Amino acid sequence: MAISLKPVSVDNWYNCTQLEVTKDQKKVFPAPIVYWIAESKYVTDFEPMTIYYSSDIIGFIVYCKIPDNEGNYWIPALMIDERYQGKGHGKESMKQLIELMKETLNCQRIMIGHRPENTVAGNLYESLGFERVSKELIDGEVVRHLMT
Repeated sequence: MAISLKPVSVDNWYNCTQLEVTKDQKKVFPAPIVYWIAESKYVTDFEPMTIYYSSDIIGFIVYCKIPDNEGNYWIPALMIDERYQGKGHGKESMKQLIELMKETLNCQRIMIGHRPENTVAGNLYESLGFERVSKELIDGEVVRHLMT
């Protein structure tokens, strides 16, 4: 599979903002990509990345370059365009990001959250080894961690 991750840049940021999820998924993706790009200009530990399939931008992902107070590195956003969902691109993108984070940040624990009704995300994260942190929701989300 020809998936690659590249930083959001002056050359690709607008194309990122044109990515769409399905109508039903808009309920579980509260922030549009343009929000994440704007926020990354002020929250300096956010690193927004584009997900390419060959030369096409098919998704968007954000990770934190600086750990929280407990030493956890977070992945606050992952989105695959509706036209490319269900083909393994999200899983491959996550695998590449996890490797990138391990290599460049030397992180020991990666955290990710998702809305409880987003069972597709929950299943994806579990398939990658992310374990649920607690039975209770945290800020309305299921929070999972991966020990690297």
